[in-house]
Amino acid sequence: MIMSAKTISGILQGSSIPQVFIPKLIQFYKELIFPFDKLVKFYDFEEINQAVEDSGSGKTIKPILNIG
Repeated sequence: MIMSAKTISGILQGSSIPQVFIPKLIQFYKELIFPFDKLVKFYDFEEINQAVEDSGSGKTIKPILNIG
């Protein structure tokens, strides 16, 4: 079996141009290519331990704590 080469690239700490990058993300979201809303999960502050556990296990990509 021959496997195809794959490349993953990302942006680190501000190496993007926001005027280009943000509209592109919005375009991808509208085209259903990048469903970023499925990458986040909201947790009440009391669920902080669960948020950390879910993040560590990969169940949640971006946990967001609601404080207050």
